[in-house]
Amino acid sequence: MATDPAELINRAQAWLAEDPDPETREELSKLIDGAGGADITAELAARFAGTLQFGTAGLRGELGAGPMRMNRAVVIRAAAGLAAYLKAKGEGSGLVVIGYDARHKSADFARDTAAVMVGAGLRAALLPRPLPTPVLAFAIRHLGAVAGVEVTASHNPPRDNGYKVYLGDGSQIVPPADGEIAAEIAAVRSLADVPRPESGWEILDDAVTAAYLARTDAVLTPGSPRDIGVVYTPMHGVGRDVLLAAFDRAGFPAPTVVQEQAEPDPDFPTVAFPNPEEPGAMDLAFATARARAAAGGPVVDIVVANDPDADRCAVAVPAPGTPDGWRMLRGDEVGALLAAHLVSKGASGTFATTIVSSQLMSRIAAAASLPYEETLTGFKWLARVDGLRYAYEEALGYCVDPEGVRDKDGITAALLVTELAAELKRDGRSLSDLLDDLAVEFGLHATDQLSVRVEDLSLIATAMRRLREQPPTSLAGLPVTRADDLTKGTEALPPTDGLRYYLAGSPDAGIESARVVVRPSGTEPKLKCYLEVVVPVATAQALPEAREKATTALAAIKADVAAAAGI
Repeated sequence: MATDPAELINRAQAWLAEDPDPETREELSKLIDGAGGADITAELAARFAGTLQFGTAGLRGELGAGPMRMNRAVVIRAAAGLAAYLKAKGEGSGLVVIGYDARHKSADFARDTAAVMVGAGLRAALLPRPLPTPVLAFAIRHLGAVAGVEVTASHNPPRDNGYKVYLGDGSQIVPPADGEIAAEIAAVRSLADVPRPESGWEILDDAVTAAYLARTDAVLTPGSPRDIGVVYTPMHGVGRDVLLAAFDRAGFPAPTVVQEQAEPDPDFPTVAFPNPEEPGAMDLAFATARARAAAGGPVVDIVVANDPDADRCAVAVPAPGTPDGWRMLRGDEVGALLAAHLVSKGASGTFATTIVSSQLMSRIAAAASLPYEETLTGFKWLARVDGLRYAYEEALGYCVDPEGVRDKDGITAALLVTELAAELKRDGRSLSDLLDDLAVEFGLHATDQLSVRVEDLSLIATAMRRLREQPPTSLAGLPVTRADDLTKGTEALPPTDGLRYYLAGSPDAGIESARVVVRPSGTEPKLKCYLEVVVPVATAQALPEAREKATTALAAIKADVAAAAGI
């Protein structure tokens, strides 16, 4: 890594000379002019001591000038690498469809990508405006494209943006494609070598969105109940118009939209992080639900949220006696609810989830005699499961119509969970009641997560190395019966940087079993630890005690994992 001030300045000046963006050129010029001071040198080193790495998540990083930031120069190189990869695979005249969200620079990055594709001899088509990621994933298959690009950083902080790549099957890239594209990106010597005409690509009209909305009809059961009250937030993202259109098409009452978060806003002013999972992100949605109730409006049965690019869906249920009056369901809970709903509708095909998600769905699938698979984390893996009918991951991602969208889709997931809530309401029941039923039938599968955000990425590597060198033999007094170092891979899983521990149960504590998975996040500077305990439940009356046991065990496991990892 280069830290010599003179070398850093030389690199920065070379980058400046070909940077096509006036904003990042001005930013970089100021840094070069201030070089020599310790802070400025450190900032240049952070931007020029390497390159933003292209992998199975594509690209994602902080906006700014330099090869370690997201900017037009980096995106043009990435697009050129993708175009070269497609041509090498014999797809040199194919169509690449490009979508984008409403973040800073997203539209610029999308247009640059279209220009590069046309300059390389491919055809390119841009979605007409900022739209949900699932619309792009749908469009790839619908239009017969050879690849697709979505410019989005999903639920990352406002300062970030990203570049997600799909191939012609509508699925995100996985090895070896990511490595081959990365090699083509590295082979781009100069932006001057990348033709970028000022026109030649198509801007699609609303027909693709209309076709996507028509496809959402496949998610619901004709004639199922529609009487349901919903509060909805798009979290300052791009989901609102498409979700409202889908709800209207399905015949649901129009959701009450959280007005403070209704419009796309790349600064996400009302939330610290635009992620429904983050503390405080749902506060305005809950306040809207309480205000609607206080005004004597229609009953609010559920609260639904999308993340900013609307590929994730969060759900909250009434929780009388709590400060907010609402409880966010965990992704594993929604995943199990949707699985049970699909089973009740006679779904066939493979149900799949990831190694960090709850094991409850494996029991639901087994009871229904349905195939079940587990993959590595991410829909890039889940989407490739043979015979897939339904997939979810605990991070609020659900694929309920894999023939339409071979990726997570927060719009169709919202439709399906709303249908389920309406059916339960008709019967005088709720989503919480169904979760209780599943706990009694299959055991209470209680989950929690220890997520540590870091500024220094070396802290994550240190924690993983410590766990490998000094593996825990017990956690919360539960013996570790099996420890898997996932870097070695398994018969079913390719290698990944992760550790998995299976824990014995404790009859005295009322615990049947437990499991812990530790891995670095693939999209954020976080170390993530996924915890699960299973508590047998004989009757619904025993659930409060079972939840207490699970809460106690999870807290103890979390503390011991943190100590073992040194975090």
